[in-house]
Amino acid sequence: MTHIAATSPIERIARVLVAHALSPNGHGDAEPDEVVSIEVNERVPEELPRAAAILRSLREASQEMVTAGNALGGSADAADIWDAMVRAALGEKPRTMTVEAAPAPIPTPLAG
Repeated sequence: MTHIAATSPIERIARVLVAHALSPNGHGDAEPDEVVSIEVNERVPEELPRAAAILRSLREASQEMVTAGNALGGSADAADIWDAMVRAALGEKPRTMTVEAAPAPIPTPLAG
């Protein structure tokens, strides 16, 4: 199943940068029980240029990324190819693709 994000890649990268810097889960400055989502929302616009720079750095795929994308074949969905390439860049295993079963044929009355 292809998943399509609701926000742009640049915004998602900016949110991760800010949240990582603030969140205790990312070893940021906030206290463990402090909610950082409001501050993340406020600081995202200032991180957009850095996020765009990060995305620009991915214009050229590594050999591992190309191999992972090509492994899915020419008829694969572009989003699945992107997912495979990013996973390869991160050194992750490919996602297991499930083939959706074709629906059972609808029985037709016998001509008589």
